[in-house]
Amino acid sequence: MIKVYLKKKISPRIANGHPWIYGNEVDRVAGTPAPGDLVEVRYADGKFAGIGYINPQSQIIIRLLTRKPQQIDETFIINQIKNAWEYRKKLGYTENCRLVFGEADYLPALIIDKFNDYFVLQTLSLGIEKWKTTIVKALEEIFAPKGIYERNDVPVRTLEGLEQQKGFLSAPFNTNIIINENGLKFYVDIENGQKTGYFLDQQDNRRAIQSIVKGANALGAFTYTGTFEIHAAHYGANSVLGIDISEQAVAQANKNATLNRLDHICKFETMNAFDVLKDWGKEGRLYDVVMLDPPAFTKSRENIQKAVTGYKEINLRGMKLLNNGGFLVTSSCTNLVPPDLFLQTIEMAAKDARKKIRQVTFNAQSSDHPIIWGMDNTNYLKFLIVEVADK
Repeated sequence: MIKVYLKKKISPRIANGHPWIYGNEVDRVAGTPAPGDLVEVRYADGKFAGIGYINPQSQIIIRLLTRKPQQIDETFIINQIKNAWEYRKKLGYTENCRLVFGEADYLPALIIDKFNDYFVLQTLSLGIEKWKTTIVKALEEIFAPKGIYERNDVPVRTLEGLEQQKGFLSAPFNTNIIINENGLKFYVDIENGQKTGYFLDQQDNRRAIQSIVKGANALGAFTYTGTFEIHAAHYGANSVLGIDISEQAVAQANKNATLNRLDHICKFETMNAFDVLKDWGKEGRLYDVVMLDPPAFTKSRENIQKAVTGYKEINLRGMKLLNNGGFLVTSSCTNLVPPDLFLQTIEMAAKDARKKIRQVTFNAQSSDHPIIWGMDNTNYLKFLIVEVADK
């Protein structure tokens, strides 16, 4: 196996367990590996650092699979997936879950979502793409699934020299399925929905609104397919309005409301949240609960301040739409805005809105998306509920 030697002054991030090695952290490569090949990584003093796959075309030149001298083969990959499944079962995630969460499950750049008997996977780097046949074999061996689909239609693959693509990795099946969550049913469009078709990372947080929505008039913005809003109706809200800029998402949200026989309580409309939240505030509209679940406002460090401005704006508008003593439910799904900065942003929004806030709960993503300390990219979702009152 070709050896890669790191510079003396490597980032403590690598020594402390992070699997990413950037090109500027490599001193020399003893040989000429092909992109995607496994390489043995050693520190400058020659001590063993790990084994990973290399791609000179990528900014992240090596992603480590192990810190131990061991064979990386088909059995290794299958066992890693089995270990990930055992972990989810211990936590109670047996029906729907993120089965493999990349670096957090020691399989960098691999995402597998389990929707009951259907699986959706993303291989986001060249090194893990080479194991795709083995990954499919593992899923077939462990689960005997009804279907496997790849959603590799993501721009990040181009940074690895990979094409964007999507399609069946099993016999074709109907990609419009129905899943169960918290006593409710939701349509999942595996082929055309966002990311892998459904946001499993908020499934625990959707239960967290149960007490605050009873008897409430609620508003949800950036609703996507209506999961928070339909949970609110299910948990006893008096009325729920959900808005999203996507006509396709709103159509599916209304279908989800009808599927759960909650369409008499829960309605969805196509609107630009940034425009209407501001207008409704001026009109004096008020709600008991406002729920905000926006997309990531940035995917690069250069635009973090712009993202913070966006989060501040929508949360300020949300607070101004609340009755005195109402609840704001708000999220951020980018790891580029760390938890402390997100909370500071909410605090600034409250100050500018002339409101005082009292924290009810502050969570990360659901536990089937585990967080590894020292890997900031695994700690990405912030979910906050605050009570909002007049000063």
